[in-house]
Amino acid sequence: MELTPSAHLDTFARDGLPPPERWPHLLFELPELAYPDRLNCGAELLDRTVERFGTDRPAFLDAEGRIWSYGDLLDRVDRIAHVLTSDLKVRPGNRVLLRGPTTPWLAACWLAVMKAGGVAVTVLAQQRAPELAVMAEAARCTHALCDAHSLDELLAARIPDLRVTPFGGDGPDDLLALAARHDGRYEAVATAADDVALIAFTSGTTGQPKGCVHFHRDVLAVADTFSAHVLRPRPDDVFAGSPPLAFTFGLGGLVVFPLRAGASAVLLEQAGARQLLAAIERHRVSVLFTAPTAYRVMLDELAGEGAPDVGSLRRCVSAGENLPEATWNAWYGRTGLRLINGIGATELLHIFISAADGDIRPGTTGRPVPGWQARIVDREGREVPDGEEGLLAVRGPVGCRYLADPRQADYVRDGWNVTGDTYVRRPDGWFRYVSRADDMIISAGYNIAGPQVEEVLLDHPDVVETAVVGRPDELRGQVVVAYTVVRDGVPRDSGTAAALRAFVRARLAPYKSPRRIVFLDALPRTATGKLQRFRLRDPV
Repeated sequence: MELTPSAHLDTFARDGLPPPERWPHLLFELPELAYPDRLNCGAELLDRTVERFGTDRPAFLDAEGRIWSYGDLLDRVDRIAHVLTSDLKVRPGNRVLLRGPTTPWLAACWLAVMKAGGVAVTVLAQQRAPELAVMAEAARCTHALCDAHSLDELLAARIPDLRVTPFGGDGPDDLLALAARHDGRYEAVATAADDVALIAFTSGTTGQPKGCVHFHRDVLAVADTFSAHVLRPRPDDVFAGSPPLAFTFGLGGLVVFPLRAGASAVLLEQAGARQLLAAIERHRVSVLFTAPTAYRVMLDELAGEGAPDVGSLRRCVSAGENLPEATWNAWYGRTGLRLINGIGATELLHIFISAADGDIRPGTTGRPVPGWQARIVDREGREVPDGEEGLLAVRGPVGCRYLADPRQADYVRDGWNVTGDTYVRRPDGWFRYVSRADDMIISAGYNIAGPQVEEVLLDHPDVVETAVVGRPDELRGQVVVAYTVVRDGVPRDSGTAAALRAFVRARLAPYKSPRRIVFLDALPRTATGKLQRFRLRDPV
């Protein structure tokens, strides 16, 4: 399809889009998806919301309960945007890496990058220097805004020509000090609706990160489909959740959806089950976003006398991994709330199959969200009958566009996004999850590419060979297990296992470190030397 003339002076991101014949077929059938050619999602989410609801309403709260009104947020975002443009010389289209825990300041930086016409590349505060270097190089990041407490790994990455500006520190060149010198409203750059707004990285089965390119209109489209039609938020809602803003699940659930609705969000630096429960009780949270693992842990915390009060909740969204029917039933039995299950993908920005209220069928994910279509296909792309397992294929207003990556041809086939999930469509039209169709491990909502962990373990001088797989786990869905052969003389004991896990944690985000390391004499292979992973996934 033909793109609108860009407002970007730096066209790297648009130049890296797949060729048009590799794009999925896009659907804009809902009237609310008819966006104008010129559209800045930062201005739509903030300036337009302020015009509708005023400046006095709460927008963000932090863990200590400090409140940012919409007026506060608008003022701080505009000051940061002035810094980006005037002090840091960010040009429209430049990629700006954002790093830090989930706080109102990180969200304000993201909105400022949008208004300044930059391209946000938000990364996890947990990610290590080698991971950061790979993503920054792939996206050709020119600038970085980094929480002052998360600088070490970013600086250790030694990313060439990256201008790093900390925020939340006490130096004269801190972003907040620079922002205090600016005043006045910032007029958002008149970006095209199909100008690139963000590049979100995900790992494939090879472990090599893939940059998922999303437009300004895409950011609004997920709010105007899943949020508007399934979640149905209200202006008086208070959102909270565990996914970080580097995950598009968190960006949508904690920034885009509440701002689009004129609601507020509690942004927590630490968002484990206990912290979530404390925030729900303290701030009267009404909309919750987290993974099935967290719901299972919270169930234990809600048992007995003195349990936290969660009576303010009215909407609970579960995504990031499959929601077991037993967890749905237990949560409903304990709280009376019907969990909104959903499946999304970084490639498609947010949730595209879900159900709420009377549409919910426990044990299923749901039906295509309004504005989306889904079907089940075989490996040749032929649609299979209801009741038969196959690959989930979807299409809607947002589609996969990998940044300069030949794997686009694997994900987009015949105009459909083929997600890599095995599903069954029931005769009543509801979709039921079966499994992942690749080697991705999904543990507590985190996507972990086994081959990436293998690469790190193989760098350890004591490791001869290793294979990393996911094993079923009642709490986390799956856990990472590394079957490992070590060199002669190295003890195959808990001390060596602990050392190997620490080695992985030093190179990769801690959640990627194996929960278990199993020592073997040799990995199972075929006569031709091919690794038999199925024997490791199911040793019986």
